[in-house]
Amino acid sequence: MARPPPCGYRHDLSGPVVSFAGVSFRYPSSGPVLRDVSLAIPPQSHTCIIGPNGGGKTTLLRLMLGQLTPEAGEIRVMGCPPHRACKHVGYVPQHTVLRRGFPITVGEVVLTGCIDRHWLGWHRPSCGADAEAVMAELQITDLRRRPFDQLSGGQRQRVLIARALVGNPSLLLLDEPTANIDPAVGRLVRDLLANLSRRLAVVTVSHDLDYLSTRLDRVFFVDHRLREVAPEAVTSEAVWQLFRHREPGAVS
Repeated sequence: MARPPPCGYRHDLSGPVVSFAGVSFRYPSSGPVLRDVSLAIPPQSHTCIIGPNGGGKTTLLRLMLGQLTPEAGEIRVMGCPPHRACKHVGYVPQHTVLRRGFPITVGEVVLTGCIDRHWLGWHRPSCGADAEAVMAELQITDLRRRPFDQLSGGQRQRVLIARALVGNPSLLLLDEPTANIDPAVGRLVRDLLANLSRRLAVVTVSHDLDYLSTRLDRVFFVDHRLREVAPEAVTSEAVWQLFRHREPGAVS
């Protein structure tokens, strides 16, 4: 009998990279955060999930990452339970865990994206070359020896994106990638992500409405329940109407 393909291996690249079917979730100390969410994220696409604070945006990302378990419904990432697909997923959190003054350079931060999650400290042989290629693509090669804590907000974001890409993921998840950076730099970050979506699925959670001016394939509005909005129909007035008609009982 033939052995099944390893988890995350995709025979059919036309199938969804992420799928939710009837997913609901609540934290132990709160009411429902997500109710009956269903979605499908195709490969090589650019998706933005917008919504008010407390509406469940970051919870959606954490479910995709396998950090949380739904109370109902099914989630698949690369055809697998999320926790088994982590090698195929890059993640850029909103807040880094590096404390100010921590002695690490840009190049070293990028290389940490090569560390095998199952064999701590192990790097694959091609890691150095892969890191150099990603830094060149994101135009941060000249920063490789710069201390990470001396970078501007926009430079840090590019470094963290490079770190997430060096593992050659099929899916890139980002939590508020344009928060706390200059609007002009935010526009560059959005354009960068749009270009990356030509080769992998990019899913961004944001409450930055400027993000909607980027080239997007899918737009979802989440406020405990999920609604898809056609990208060509997204206008400031349409989004404002969504925010006005919020679901009751927002949860942080």
